[in-house]
Amino acid sequence: MTMNQFPQPVTRRQILRSLVGGSLTLPGILAQLLASEAGPRGAALGRNDGDPLVAKKPHHAPKAKRVIFLFSTGGVSHTDTFDHKPKLFQADGKMMGVGGGLSLEKRPLLRPRWDFKPGGKCGTLVSDIFPYLRDQMDDICLVRSMTTDNNEHFQATLAIHTGSFFNARPSIGSWLSYGLGTFNQNLPSFVVIAPALPYAGTQVFANDFLPAYHQGTRVVPGKEPIPNVKRQSTSANLQEMELDLVNAFNREHLKRNGNDSELAARIRTFETAFQMQFEAPETFDLSKETDATLKLYGLQRGDTESFGWQCLVARRLAERGVRFIELIDTGSSNNWDSHADIAAHAPLAKKIDQPMAGLIQDLKQRGMLDDTLVVWTTEFGRTPGTDGAKGRGHHPAVFSSWLAGGGIQGGLAYGESDEIGATVSEKPVHVHDFHATILHLLGLDHEKLTYRHAGRDFRLTDVHGNVVKDILA
Repeated sequence: MTMNQFPQPVTRRQILRSLVGGSLTLPGILAQLLASEAGPRGAALGRNDGDPLVAKKPHHAPKAKRVIFLFSTGGVSHTDTFDHKPKLFQADGKMMGVGGGLSLEKRPLLRPRWDFKPGGKCGTLVSDIFPYLRDQMDDICLVRSMTTDNNEHFQATLAIHTGSFFNARPSIGSWLSYGLGTFNQNLPSFVVIAPALPYAGTQVFANDFLPAYHQGTRVVPGKEPIPNVKRQSTSANLQEMELDLVNAFNREHLKRNGNDSELAARIRTFETAFQMQFEAPETFDLSKETDATLKLYGLQRGDTESFGWQCLVARRLAERGVRFIELIDTGSSNNWDSHADIAAHAPLAKKIDQPMAGLIQDLKQRGMLDDTLVVWTTEFGRTPGTDGAKGRGHHPAVFSSWLAGGGIQGGLAYGESDEIGATVSEKPVHVHDFHATILHLLGLDHEKLTYRHAGRDFRLTDVHGNVVKDILA
């Protein structure tokens, strides 16, 4: 009898017993599978023993349980968005060195294109380009003194994700998956929603030398966010048996070949993929969300591609136990890299402003903001002076990022740039400090979260980084 000839319905046990009776080569493995019927699924195969994605105990009491990481690729201009510089308005067209310590090249200064107004009760100044987000500043800690070490997109994007400027390293999402595991075995621990890849491509969510099950799972907005996730078999029992049989062979091979991390990861991936067939479709189905919720995100019913859809799905993934969710609003083209005219920022901001504000509000009204850390960043800022007729160049010396929820002080503006936004003048926050602080909020000591590779212990922050304690609640 072939697999497709089983009468319906059929139990997994019936399938296994028929195989035992007709095979001389499988009795040992099939006996294991039958034995697993007596207890939790997969117990006899060792799947619940030492599961690398099981939730782990942090180093200290965490403030946050999960992260939603919002990334705007291309280099957002801090002086046109979150870093109000009155003198830059006044000095429009004047010649001044604007290299931020990296270059003394003189170029005409360029006034910010948008006016700034105070937001929330805290009065933090935000430009008119982000009117919805400005209303949420009481829940946001704005860091205006971020700094990085490279002015090329690839290297700076790699660094804000991995802490490394030149060499491939595990992403922050992979480190959190490795350090903390996941709350939900039916979904990946690390999900990246990306309509297009940013600079540095898949390296921004790669596991590198960490075991492969910590790699981010990419979701592409659209009608089928995760291709081929729907069940193909007409029998769930049959498909479950097929998966167990493949895993049993893999584990026998694993025993004979020692510590093969790639094979171990493949086994775990098969299991996750099987479970996702039952939970992922519902997670990405927004049909049961209320009109009020969709309106909060600026989302039209039936939309499956906008940044509003990304943000609402992020909330749904977060409440279902996914540890790290990254949203990328643009790819390596048509992004925030506004050399010719800074006015190109306007349509990009409009796409993400209301969805980001809505995400914060939605999390807060559901009681999730206290233990969900929301982070927004870009790879670097833009020059105070011109690059092109009305645009700005790459500027790693200073830029702005923000954090909300998850143990962060809301209503705080931390750090300062100089009077034209060229350099950090007070309380610098390097990329390594940024990462150390995020890990700290999740209960991880960035100096203790290490992985031995090629004869040395690696960590997200390399040999640098300090927790920015002044922004903690």
